[in-house]
Amino acid sequence: MIPRRYEQVVFGLVLSGLMSCIVSGVATLRALGLVDGFFGLWMSAWLTSWAVAFPVVLVVAPLTRRIVHRLVRQEP
Repeated sequence: MIPRRYEQVVFGLVLSGLMSCIVSGVATLRALGLVDGFFGLWMSAWLTSWAVAFPVVLVVAPLTRRIVHRLVRQEP
């Protein structure tokens, strides 16, 4: 198992992987339709997207947490 101290990085890895997979699949399908070789094209787009999404998630997550913390009412 992965040590708990890496939880935020693993969370970012999994979240960015799933989201970039879904979004790249939808974008590829919309752009090309169900063409021959669709799966390979999607996987190529996904790997490129994931390579961008993972570091972005790691950088943007702390800012997002601060924004959400300010938007959500604190319970007494």
